[in-house]
Amino acid sequence: MYQRALDLRTLVKERSVFLFGPRQTGKSTLVRRTFPDAAVYDLLEADTFRQLSTHPEHLRQTLEPRRRIVVVDEVQKCPPLLDEVHLLIERNRALRFVLTGSSARKLKRGGANLLAGRARVARLHPLVSAEAGAERLLDRINHGGLPAFLDARQPRDDLRAYVGTYLREEVQAEGLTRSIGSFGRFLDVAGLTNGEQVNFAKVASDTGLAPSTVREHYRILEDTLVGDQLPAFRGTRTRKPVATAKFYFFDVGVANTLRRTGVIEPGSDAYGRALEHLVFLEVRSWLDYRGRDDPLTYWRSRSQLEVDLLVGDAVAIEVKAKSRVSARDYNGLRALAEEVPLERKLVVCHEPRRRRDDQGVEIVPVQRFLQELWDGAIFR
Repeated sequence: MYQRALDLRTLVKERSVFLFGPRQTGKSTLVRRTFPDAAVYDLLEADTFRQLSTHPEHLRQTLEPRRRIVVVDEVQKCPPLLDEVHLLIERNRALRFVLTGSSARKLKRGGANLLAGRARVARLHPLVSAEAGAERLLDRINHGGLPAFLDARQPRDDLRAYVGTYLREEVQAEGLTRSIGSFGRFLDVAGLTNGEQVNFAKVASDTGLAPSTVREHYRILEDTLVGDQLPAFRGTRTRKPVATAKFYFFDVGVANTLRRTGVIEPGSDAYGRALEHLVFLEVRSWLDYRGRDDPLTYWRSRSQLEVDLLVGDAVAIEVKAKSRVSARDYNGLRALAEEVPLERKLVVCHEPRRRRDDQGVEIVPVQRFLQELWDGAIFR
């Protein structure tokens, strides 16, 4: 059992919570472990779903007065239930709901009652280093951070099944796309271009789909929390920046499965891509769990100088899967620092010791970086 970094108990002290995250990130486990005495309505149970979708008022009528925490799992399956939740919150300001879901898209597009600010939104990510342990870096680079798969005997088989059922069939089951065949072709190509700049026209050509359909499919991935765009930082003038976003899947193991990557060994090209992906996920998760709204971007000039991550305009991070880096490996950091007054310039790599070069660039071993990140020592 993992100790999760998301402090759900503290969040619920203030107000009710929408807890979103893709399937298998551990939402139900976290909620039930944190609130063992809560009233639970699981909409994945056929009889519960049938009863509450037909008669939403049964939530109000069956709730025991002594309950202070109420859990509704997979709330997006029954949006009308949120009217009853709203009513109960209005009648009892001490009552707290934890409303879990794998997608906010159906709620938003269906005009569901999102409780008018009476519930905050939190997101549960796959396991991060503070939860899984920094020593499991290679396991996570190969198999990702979904708890059930990271500890499975056959994680590759389980990940293939997950991609085949959840990422394809369940997206269609939610009514988000009409053709599972076209969406499946899109997923295959999106997996191959994970971590790269999104070229809608090229993806459309490779999949035989219209560019407008490709754009919609990417929106589906974002709305179902299966992936995120990483926007381009455009705050430089001397070196003209590109404006095209990158796209990353929510889990390294899922991306590897879509790419049909074999076993990833240190020193390979696949290892470098996966390490960059993992560092992005760790930083994004840290920002979410700490309630930070600093923009997360990357920078690339038209002359192909690049920095993998920027947090706000203060901290720049370059990821190199090398045991020895030279100044040539972080030309992008140095170029960006000439135009932006960066507070910190970091190279995350596999050097054995932490050091600082003569221009103030910090070269940090990846395990050390991850420890400092979750200790709160990287960002102000």
